[in-house]
Amino acid sequence: MVTKVPARIRLLLASGAAAVLLAGSATPSAQAADDGKDNGGKKVLTVAVSQSVDSLSPFLAQKLVSTTIHRLAYEYLTNYDVKDAHPVPGLATEWKTSPDKLTWTYTIRKNSKWSDGKQATAEDAAWTFNKMMTDENAATANGSFTANFKKVTAPNPETLVIELKKPQATMTALDVPIVPRHVWEKVGDFSKFNNDKQFPIVGNGPFVVTDFKVDQFVKLKPNKDFWRGAPKFDELVLKYYKDGDAAVAALQKGEVSFVQGLTPAQATALRSADNIKVNDAPGRRFFALATNPGARSKDGKTFGSGHKALLDPAVRKALFAATDRKTIVDKVFQGHAVEGEGYIPPRFDSYFWKPDASQRVAYDPARAAQLLDQAGYKRNGGGKRVGKDGKALDFRILCHATDPNDKAIGKYLQEWWGELGVGLKVDCLDNVSDPWLKGDYDLAFDGWSVNPDPDFVLSIHTCGALPATPKDTGATDNFICDKQFDELYGKQSAEYDAAKRVGLVKEMQSRLYDTAYMNVLAYPNAVEAYRTDQIKSITTMPEAAGNLWGQDGYWSWWSAEPAAGDGSSDSGSSMGVVIGIVAAVVLAAGLGLFVVMRRRSTAEDRE
Repeated sequence: MVTKVPARIRLLLASGAAAVLLAGSATPSAQAADDGKDNGGKKVLTVAVSQSVDSLSPFLAQKLVSTTIHRLAYEYLTNYDVKDAHPVPGLATEWKTSPDKLTWTYTIRKNSKWSDGKQATAEDAAWTFNKMMTDENAATANGSFTANFKKVTAPNPETLVIELKKPQATMTALDVPIVPRHVWEKVGDFSKFNNDKQFPIVGNGPFVVTDFKVDQFVKLKPNKDFWRGAPKFDELVLKYYKDGDAAVAALQKGEVSFVQGLTPAQATALRSADNIKVNDAPGRRFFALATNPGARSKDGKTFGSGHKALLDPAVRKALFAATDRKTIVDKVFQGHAVEGEGYIPPRFDSYFWKPDASQRVAYDPARAAQLLDQAGYKRNGGGKRVGKDGKALDFRILCHATDPNDKAIGKYLQEWWGELGVGLKVDCLDNVSDPWLKGDYDLAFDGWSVNPDPDFVLSIHTCGALPATPKDTGATDNFICDKQFDELYGKQSAEYDAAKRVGLVKEMQSRLYDTAYMNVLAYPNAVEAYRTDQIKSITTMPEAAGNLWGQDGYWSWWSAEPAAGDGSSDSGSSMGVVIGIVAAVVLAAGLGLFVVMRRRSTAEDRE
């Protein structure tokens, strides 16, 4: 497995590294002094990330990198088993429900302490949930989990009682970080408090956040009192890389030890490198085209500049039929993905849905043309599709500037849709969130990580997830509000019978597919690599053929064990381990990297 990397690839990687790195830093060495590289013999696990941290407040965080930090810093009531993702104890050691399924009682563990030495109790959990129930700003991230809560109390330090308005199927999968009341009750405006001014940040997870600089790094240290046992590295650093090529080059030089989101070309090159292991596992994300169906808020107001033609389902379905998903998987992902169908990735086999032959929208340009003709968008003398108003059918698509996959697929769409007579402008931006939240887009490249319980990624397409007013930020992904989808969502969220709930979730995916608001293009693999001379062992999830970055829990970083020796890297760190969300070298048109996308309304995937 070990041969030398071809010189051409080494040159491309090195040229990317020379372009360096972080906002506000002049050179890699200048940055090293500021991000903890001079570690005095400490074993440091450094995680390279391409996303900016949007907030260190668990009540506001919307991006994968941010919720990853929160999984490390705070306990949730329950966690997911590393083998098969069934619910296991977290802050709660056990739970039970009343016969009518409307009252849930959790036993809170006695051996969990906040990092400032105070005991973590049921009162902390009750306060966290009550705050989300009574303050709309505190519900920005995870409000869907508490919307059905009627009353939450803590009759004693070890007992949490949640009363529901109606049965709720997610009660053993409440992905809500529990915060210390004695710290957070001092916060005034939850919409503005980002929790990024005082360090260390008080938490009770396996790590404690000790420092943060915007677009540079987040530092964490092990929580020595963590009830499950302290992590084995002396420090964890999440380091921001805008340029992913630099991270890959650093991996080869031993300056970093872990990269994620590798392109096919990078994975191939790294498989032949010394002391590097490539992990290629089924992913928990989907990659999709999202349409703007008309940005709106709960107060009934519309806003944004979305193209009116996309309000017509026939137009959306025409674009769907004019998109060749198989070519995207074969040419862009180079086979490191599965062709998209339903909303839930096949990794979650019980919820995975695919359309039957009569329902499936295949790549069929002729059918796409027919749909547009029937919808009144005829070709003019120049071959362009025009509406009855005489305006050309031209769209914009939001593209992440750091994501070669977006750019490569954008080129394919311009070709395919151009043949159909539809224009497409690919807007590649460093920050897609601002125009997205304002509704100033027609289509966008979208992606979410799905949790073992799919409730959250379903909830972001409900009417209840819309922003309260055009000025507010809701939990919605792309402003979908469909009554039939909402009815099914309500039924599945209240269904305790597993088989019946699975059926309802599949009906929801079928409805989402038929409306053509979302076109799931692919389920990308988790393609990542790490240095075996720096990481002795690390746990994937699931343990058999699973991923390391973006897990449903903290298993990878909590379990990571340093390799024997001092682990020194060229940059001076005693143990540099980098997990990259890497924007990578594009060796040919269509080759690209699936960069973890911006998270809205906390998904981690959701995460």
